[in-house]
Amino acid sequence: MKQHEKLNYVEFPSRELATTKIFFKQVFGWEFEDYGPDYCAFSDQGLDGGFYRSELYSNAQTGSALLVFYSEDLEATLEKIESAGGRVVKPIFTFPGGRRFHFCEPCDNEFAVWSES
Repeated sequence: MKQHEKLNYVEFPSRELATTKIFFKQVFGWEFEDYGPDYCAFSDQGLDGGFYRSELYSNAQTGSALLVFYSEDLEATLEKIESAGGRVVKPIFTFPGGRRFHFCEPCDNEFAVWSES
């Protein structure tokens, strides 16, 4: 739902849109709508957004924002990510309020997943 002056949309680069779409469909069940050969969008994932064709990638170490998924079963989500070609770049660690890990999808965009337990 659109709300005045609230975050509404996020965009990420992707070297290979087809690879990115396969990964997010396998791991998180996302569906995409293509807008030409260089852009695809997703919706109903907590925050709507899209991927655009680019050689760049989003990485927290270079100052990019880090988007964090929530999981009720952290280990199961980690296993799905690795099975779909993602790689863990920061193993599960504890922080006040829960546990989390960081991963890169096959086109190197970094995300994190957290759980309360």
